[in-house]
Amino acid sequence: MNVAARQMGQTAARLRFENIRHGYDHRDVISDVTLEAHPGEVLCLLGPSGSGKSTLLRIAAGLEMPRGGRLLIDGATVAGAGAFLPPEKRGIGLMFQDFALFPHMTVIANVAFGLAHLPKLKQVEAAREALFRVGLAGYEGKYPHMLSGGEQQRVALARALAPRPAVLMMDEPFSGLDARLKDQVRADTLAILRESGATVIIVTHDPEEAMGMADRIALLKDGALVQQGTPHDLFVHPETLFAASFFSEINILPGVVEGGSLMTPLGAMAISRPDGPVTIAVRHSDIRVLSHQTDGAIAAEITGRRYLGTAEHLDLQVDGHHIRARIGAGLLQKGAVRVFVEVAPQSILVFENPDQTS
Repeated sequence: MNVAARQMGQTAARLRFENIRHGYDHRDVISDVTLEAHPGEVLCLLGPSGSGKSTLLRIAAGLEMPRGGRLLIDGATVAGAGAFLPPEKRGIGLMFQDFALFPHMTVIANVAFGLAHLPKLKQVEAAREALFRVGLAGYEGKYPHMLSGGEQQRVALARALAPRPAVLMMDEPFSGLDARLKDQVRADTLAILRESGATVIIVTHDPEEAMGMADRIALLKDGALVQQGTPHDLFVHPETLFAASFFSEINILPGVVEGGSLMTPLGAMAISRPDGPVTIAVRHSDIRVLSHQTDGAIAAEITGRRYLGTAEHLDLQVDGHHIRARIGAGLLQKGAVRVFVEVAPQSILVFENPDQTS
């Protein structure tokens, strides 16, 4: 496909970052990232602040020129290797973190802002259709200050979807919403994105948000791609201690492999791995706390207890190690001090080096 001739309204596109490098002054913020967004999928760029996720999005949108590597849309180079296609010719929609609505313009004027290439009647028709798709039919004459945060978010989404982009990019689209509103707005937004059929790239620092919305997740740290895969892959099979800790609260403990057995403070298990020291990680929610001894359970002492409504957080001492557990509220009697803990072997995550942190 000739990307230079691409017009909004075409089918979902394939977007590929190929060995992308970028930085500011003498500081690298993206280091040799290769990643592909498949047509029609929702890809989440996930990572902490400074991981490079928003910079990648800006490169894809044409707001930044990479220092190295190439950006391709449907196989055509649009940035890098001497090429640079302007943002307006890439068939990309962009939704900013702060929504960027014009306060002096009505809702329909905001939505129609990116449709100047169409005749006036077509602009109004496309804007009305976009508002209908996001559930805001009848809001055309209102102004942004008259809307709730969730409604403003949907106006911004309608504006991004109105030109029917082949790729839609969203930079932390839910970060400004109230926690109680966020879940519903996310669910509504995902349904709209699925219906649109566009390739979607969402930047977020929230692992729960990424797992709830993405077909695939690309986890970034310090400008490098740590791991990519389905939400299930990254949660169940993290390749690094960083990946394991990013998706859930974990206990990090020493372990030793000897003769096909893994010895840990939480017990032993069979393992097929070379002998030597390892680091193990166990999620707080995978620690089972018992009031009575069972085969394989380890004695523990409760040193702290916090009630959180539907759950309790426990601080435990196990063989000189500090362990944290999250259990359902009401499962353990009040005043309990001496307990027993056990962990299913499949819940123990094992990493090669004791000092592995990346």
